[in-house]
Amino acid sequence: MSSDSNTSNGKRTGKRITIGARPPTHPHAEAWIRQGDIADLQKGDLYTARLTIDITPALRARIKVSAFTQGVTVADLLRVLLEREFPEKPQ
Repeated sequence: MSSDSNTSNGKRTGKRITIGARPPTHPHAEAWIRQGDIADLQKGDLYTARLTIDITPALRARIKVSAFTQGVTVADLLRVLLEREFPEKPQ
């Protein structure tokens, strides 16, 4: 902060600066920015639904150890298991 915006007691006495309105945006440019690069998405980024279940601490520990030994996350391990057990049926 510059010294001309402060008084001797440290309180602000500076001028207000008006910020102009945001310039209009090009809708296609905004869509392109929000789209991002699909190749950079992780598989977990594609999922929007959460599933919460109650399990015993012992089962949780076995799942975590299994995921760790396979070098995957618990979420990825469970997704594969659920996809295998409940495959999409062709329409």
